[in-house]
Amino acid sequence: MSSSLRADSFNARVRGTSHIDFKTATTGVAAKAMRNEISHLVATSMTPARRRYAAFDTEMQSFFYLFTRYLAERAKSKDLHWDRIKSPAEDQVVPYANLPTPKDNKNLNKLAVLKVNGGLGTSMGMTGAKSALEVKDDMTFLDLTVRQIEHLNTTNRVDVPLILMTSFNTHEDTLRIIKKYANQQLRITTFNQSRYPRIYKESLLPCPKRADDDKKNWYPPGHGDLFNALLHSGVLDQLLAEGKEYLFVSNSDNLGAVVDEHILQHMIDRQAEFLMEVTDKTKADVKGGTLIDYEGSIRLLEIAQVPSEHVEDFKSVRKFKIFNTNNLWINLKALKRAVIQLETAAGAAIKHFKNAHGINVPRKRFLPVKSCSDLLLIKSDIYSLSHGQLVINENRMFETTPVIKLGDHFKKIQQFQKRFKKIPKIIELDHLTVTGDVYFGRNVTLRGTVIVVANEGQRIDIPDGCILENRLLSGNLNMIVSVASEFTTRFLTSFQEL
Repeated sequence: MSSSLRADSFNARVRGTSHIDFKTATTGVAAKAMRNEISHLVATSMTPARRRYAAFDTEMQSFFYLFTRYLAERAKSKDLHWDRIKSPAEDQVVPYANLPTPKDNKNLNKLAVLKVNGGLGTSMGMTGAKSALEVKDDMTFLDLTVRQIEHLNTTNRVDVPLILMTSFNTHEDTLRIIKKYANQQLRITTFNQSRYPRIYKESLLPCPKRADDDKKNWYPPGHGDLFNALLHSGVLDQLLAEGKEYLFVSNSDNLGAVVDEHILQHMIDRQAEFLMEVTDKTKADVKGGTLIDYEGSIRLLEIAQVPSEHVEDFKSVRKFKIFNTNNLWINLKALKRAVIQLETAAGAAIKHFKNAHGINVPRKRFLPVKSCSDLLLIKSDIYSLSHGQLVINENRMFETTPVIKLGDHFKKIQQFQKRFKKIPKIIELDHLTVTGDVYFGRNVTLRGTVIVVANEGQRIDIPDGCILENRLLSGNLNMIVSVASEFTTRFLTSFQEL
């Protein structure tokens, strides 16, 4: 097929399938320009592999529909009326403590687990798939997930498959990594989410000029592409054909997102088509999306939807006490029925499903590793592993975990690994802040509140065996430990004690 025929084919299909009335959109010119650019991109995907062309064509149609909907909604200014937003009613968010006891573990045979596995972990200095990072006892995110589900299958004699939704950034890495699980009691399916073009803010035109343009000009939509990718990959139909009825979705870097039979039983009993796990908000979660009651129906409210004059209200823990963990439970038959009309963001689709509501779960079901500060907590003696699942140390006096804030010197994983000879013992730690050029020796113990600040051009070395309890260290400091494990200090600049 010629390039012009391919482009004409795309244009014809878009005109036939788009439901956007451009007469009502002041940005109709932008839509027409984008359609021309996308048609050109499709035309550049000429390849002997006809299947690859068809897949790219489908991706571009989905992207164009998303773009035109954005333009239409922007033109219509479909803002939420702030005074109509209410906290969810009691039946819209159910406390985890009220969930039923599981009745039959064979219900697990109706379940599949999906991990969103498209991230690179660039904020932590990684270049490959983030799920390949070793996080606990020399095991990666993927290792822990596989161990959890394999234990679930062997213990209950059930068949819960693992689905990995990858991206163009992680797909090859993931295929290579999962080869080592070939002998596990677990079926693993991978599928690639869409690849959408980045667009220029000023012109609203796509950055890439060709289908094979540099990776930096494309982005993986993540949760925004979940339903679309499940449908077009054939995985949704495959799961239904296998008799699967429910799908548990979570991010691969959330180590607290494990299969929970109480939630599954509740979903079955209530005939809920969609459940969203939420948990109590802290100061660290003020930007997270929250469930609201809007004119009698449940909605997900994201910070991007909030008018600027109400952003502080949105961040307040008083009115919005919970936030979305991105752990979702979805009825697959309902998904098949509704997939055409669904929102792009997976959580935002909650309003389209029958009996959809939130479950207020314990914080332990939300343990994401987004930074090296999170990684230090997971690697520490606060947690141990049981069949791939994190278990809080019974010697920890408080249910809450310590607050850990590592500075820019610890931001990248290579620096983090270099600055800790061994992860400190923090079972009695409440708060740790570390800033500047700081190195930790082996068998260091941190208790209470510990703040370590090395000023610019200065360095602090905390030696092997050191015990720091309620201490503020600052300056350029070497510390010497006595045989009795107590410590004295030799000042090079300054030492302060809380």
